[in-house]
Amino acid sequence: MDDSYRVNICGVEWRNPVTTAAGTFAVAESGKYFDPAELGAVTTKGVSAEPWAGNPTPRIAETPSGMLNAVGLENPGVDAYIAGDLRVLKDRGATVISNVAGHSEDEYVYVCRRLDATDTDMLELNVSCPNVREGGMAFGTDADTLARLVGKVRAVTDKPLIVKLSPNVTDITKLAAAAERAGADALSLINTLLGMRIDTRTGKPILANITGGLSGPAIRPVAVRMVYEVARSVSVPVVGMGGIMTGEDALEFLLAGASAVAVGTAALIDPAAPVRVARELGELISNPQVAAAIDAARVRTA
Repeated sequence: MDDSYRVNICGVEWRNPVTTAAGTFAVAESGKYFDPAELGAVTTKGVSAEPWAGNPTPRIAETPSGMLNAVGLENPGVDAYIAGDLRVLKDRGATVISNVAGHSEDEYVYVCRRLDATDTDMLELNVSCPNVREGGMAFGTDADTLARLVGKVRAVTDKPLIVKLSPNVTDITKLAAAAERAGADALSLINTLLGMRIDTRTGKPILANITGGLSGPAIRPVAVRMVYEVARSVSVPVVGMGGIMTGEDALEFLLAGASAVAVGTAALIDPAAPVRVARELGELISNPQVAAAIDAARVRTA
């Protein structure tokens, strides 16, 4: 892949401005379709202090131009992650962003302290998952709560720290500012929008969790708007995501002020989508006028 359009995010060099969205990349499965080192970075699924079983099934439902998921941050725990996925990705030469989840502030701090001693390149705090009853979005919808958590994590790690923001708030710029003040090096947005579906034959919710996170092209206009607002309200880099299916979709986020993008739901349809999007974006950026427009967008948000 042409890596002429490198980006530097918080001191970490990415060969291109594309990563995966947490929860949509699996080392064993996705690695069959592309070399993870081809991407700017790989963001892994949320990892917690101890193994999480996730939510009961059914936990996936299709929607017009998108999908609902209520998987619930299923993961094997930080020890298994360090010995397994992280080791495999680093051995393959990937730049790794470790997404971190927790039920409590202490759990977030514990996991980040453990990961600080590894060779993961960056950390991403998941304070925006709507599919867990404790933790997740509970930390990302109140500015004071978010700032306290970010400050505690900042105290135990020197790794570049990304905070993933929830769109399920009245004013996302207030949460962005709180995270930045507390020590976030970058912000990523948006996580999924809270939604639900009802089976009209039974009258019951389709998802066992009742609600789930809406992702896919249906949320892209909301995501672009929020990235545009946040990029103009903070001085740290923004990683934009939400319904990116093509290189042109990714370009829209860069023109909104994002420094990089993440591809998520598209990879559940086409496992090689992150690399395809990166290639398509590279072709678009090779046009001097497009590159100049991206640079101008960053100047406006600086």
